Amino acid sequence: MTLRFRLTFWYTLLLAVVLLIFALGFQAVVARALYGEVDDMIQSQAERVVAVFEANIDPMRSRLPIPAIVFASQVFAQASTLQGTVIDKSPGMGDQMMPVPEEMRTRNLAGESGFYTWEGDGVTLRVFSTPVHSPEGQVVATVQVARSLDTIDSMLKIARLALLVGGSIAVALAAIGGALISRAALRPLNQIADTTSRIVRAEDLDQRIEGVYPDDEVGQLASTFNEMMGRLQDLFNTQQRLVADVSHELRTPLATIQGNVDLLQRGAAKDPAMLSEGLEAIGHEVARMTRLVRDLLLLAETDAGVRLTLKPVELDTLLLEVYREALLMADGRVKVRLGHEDQAQVQGDPDRLKQLLLNLVSNAIAYTPPGGLVTLSLHRRPDGWVRVNVADTGVGIASEDLPHIFDRFWRVDRARGRAAGSSGLGLSIAQSIAEAHGGSISVESKPGQGSTFEVLLPL
Repeated sequence: MTLRFRLTFWYTLLLAVVLLIFALGFQAVVARALYGEVDDMIQSQAERVVAVFEANIDPMRSRLPIPAIVFASQVFAQASTLQGTVIDKSPGMGDQMMPVPEEMRTRNLAGESGFYTWEGDGVTLRVFSTPVHSPEGQVVATVQVARSLDTIDSMLKIARLALLVGGSIAVALAAIGGALISRAALRPLNQIADTTSRIVRAEDLDQRIEGVYPDDEVGQLASTFNEMMGRLQDLFNTQQRLVADVSHELRTPLATIQGNVDLLQRGAAKDPAMLSEGLEAIGHEVARMTRLVRDLLLLAETDAGVRLTLKPVELDTLLLEVYREALLMADGRVKVRLGHEDQAQVQGDPDRLKQLLLNLVSNAIAYTPPGGLVTLSLHRRPDGWVRVNVADTGVGIASEDLPHIFDRFWRVDRARGRAAGSSGLGLSIAQSIAEAHGGSISVESKPGQGSTFEVLLPL
């Protein structure tokens, strides 16, 4: 059973129930109004007849005041004695008489009036029976005034038929309209299903749901689907680039290792100098691949949401440790100095935070020419954040490269990066660590003037 059929079915059923309730209520209200109007009319006529009777000195020998009371064609009247004998009746009754139920006769004898319905000879009458009192206040006769209900019953039947036919037509039109509306409303869902099928069959993530949709739930679903496909495409492209980059990064050290192994197997191992040189080259490339695998594992852990070991960290003490290691990495080729340094404590993983700063420092040293300067500084801000800056006087970064420097395996200068032993993952790792601590990392750079990386962490 399709969703469109279910929506149309339940919508039509609900409308049919609502129309049925409305029809029953409407008929009840109309019937009550019409019957009430009949009751008021025959009661009024009866009261006028009784008033004329009671004004007569001898009501037992009086006739119905036909000249004084003008009865409609559907209104009948009769006068009866206390024993039930009809004294007189209106001309329209012919030979018929209106029987008075024993219960109503008892009520009349007690001085009460009331209504009852009488059916006979294919005629339904609504009757009002009321007593006639003598001047002394005694009940001396009764008067029955009635009106036929056939006209009202015919009107109600016509009304019921009209409601039935009109309701059936309305339900049929609603079913047709509901089917058309649901089809139009669910068309984006069909397009989503078709697009998904094409993507699965063709393995093409470039496809999107085409068309302009209203700003409703279905339109939002189509927009969300397109956004999801865009994200999936970006992730798929990133994965492809990652595999390609990892393959490329591993190809060079593996080729170097294989070349040295071949060289040693062809006899170079007998030469101590060549053996030492070959083993040194192999060790260098193994260390390079080890760093690459370690960085990839760290990124995988970060992507998987591995929880950090958080504890209070004196960031100024940590920055001093990084400064000392930076002096060793620079090895006198560039100058490394400490700038402004406040005391600041953060909640974090000390090993990861140290790796973040070392990645920034090693990146700054690698891209700073000999004789250049790398400056580390720490500022405690009054807004509850601490700022760590790593500034260099290196080659700088072009404006078109700035949006990509935190991408994995991205290098501004690939040849120099590889020569420096960079895998192109350092800045990406630094960004992941900063975000995992609830912070952020940004950069400002001008070609030929250097770069300044800024890390913000919550105090």
